[in-house]
Amino acid sequence: MSVQAAMPGPLTVRTVAIDPPEDLLATMPEAGISWVRRGEGLVAWGEVARLDSRGASRIDEADAWWRRVSRHAVVRDDVHRPGTGLIAFGAFSFADASDAGGALVIPRYVVGVRGDEAWLTVISEDGLTAMPAFADVAARTATVPALPRVEIATGDRDAWSRAVSAAVERIGAGELDKVVLARAVQARAEAPVDVRSLLATLATEYPSCWTFHVDGLVGATPELLARVDHGLVTSRVLAGTIRPTGDETADLAHAAALARSSKDREEHEYAVRSVTSVLESHCGSVNVPEEPSVLHLPNVMHLATDVTGVLSHNASALELIRELHPSAAVCGTPTLTAARVIDALEGLDRGRYAGPVGWINAAGDGEWCIGLRSAEISPADPTRLRLFAGCGIVAASEVGAEWAESEAKLEPMRRALGAQA
Repeated sequence: MSVQAAMPGPLTVRTVAIDPPEDLLATMPEAGISWVRRGEGLVAWGEVARLDSRGASRIDEADAWWRRVSRHAVVRDDVHRPGTGLIAFGAFSFADASDAGGALVIPRYVVGVRGDEAWLTVISEDGLTAMPAFADVAARTATVPALPRVEIATGDRDAWSRAVSAAVERIGAGELDKVVLARAVQARAEAPVDVRSLLATLATEYPSCWTFHVDGLVGATPELLARVDHGLVTSRVLAGTIRPTGDETADLAHAAALARSSKDREEHEYAVRSVTSVLESHCGSVNVPEEPSVLHLPNVMHLATDVTGVLSHNASALELIRELHPSAAVCGTPTLTAARVIDALEGLDRGRYAGPVGWINAAGDGEWCIGLRSAEISPADPTRLRLFAGCGIVAASEVGAEWAESEAKLEPMRRALGAQA
């Protein structure tokens, strides 16, 4: 059900090359959009048009709306790189029934950096009689307000333990193979939180993750749901987790143990299978490595598999993420059964946590991740946030270990909000 489905007038889009900014995130004004990894990516601000949608067809509605908008746009692109020309950013709820729904936002200004190239895109409904200079539209070097003091709740460990125990019982009874349970932690700031202060910390501490802010969802996610680039599609599957110690020798041993762990390998295999089955229906060929690698992050290590394929037809990024979501990495196996168990045991609306977040261009290419290691800023009160973490539960899961894993996954947002490790 579309909440706002009004079509904008024909859009005029102009992309020109600019000198690369020293710090891409520093060009973003307050409440802007961020999609940055290793100092490259996109920041955007302003709003030319948006679609808000809810329900089971929320991504399909966004895809159809975007195709209509793109079809009538007049685009002049001097750079021709991923992320140039007409572009929209989106975030969608994990669950069909969530009031959070989804949003696809067309910004007015976009600044992008890829390697040694940088560009400015301006999008307008009124036509562009002259392209503004980058200095006239980029954020001034205004000081980002200091992060206010934030109180972060500890969470209900007893409720979590009951949910995990109940899930293990259901798995043992043969009801399902795996379910991913999430927990939410409330945070309250003394003043509204300027998202730029969070993004700066996340980008510095987690450079290999996608540091994002789209429509109130902010985080640094390591999991790529789907990247589509001229017919090539890539999905990075993460499942199976261990916490590093900070000792390099010990962590090498822990990584080897993670790669051998039957519990973690089982959890990972379910997630890889769920992604592979979707891509096989759209690709002439799909490549799945025989063995997962170990992704090292400051707070956790994950088993990781990059699944790649060549599309056999013109599928858009939104079409693919609609079928890929929810994967076993954030829901479980079998999917429908796991979703029912989540509804029964989790006791919260995830909102857009663990839902797709990313961007799409006029050709249907784009980059979409799973909204993990994230927080939701309340649209009604910017001093209130919800931090999220989830864990894959299988037959061998232990309550204490899953609590420790969820605490490790909360660490990026806790630290970004000023909590000490």
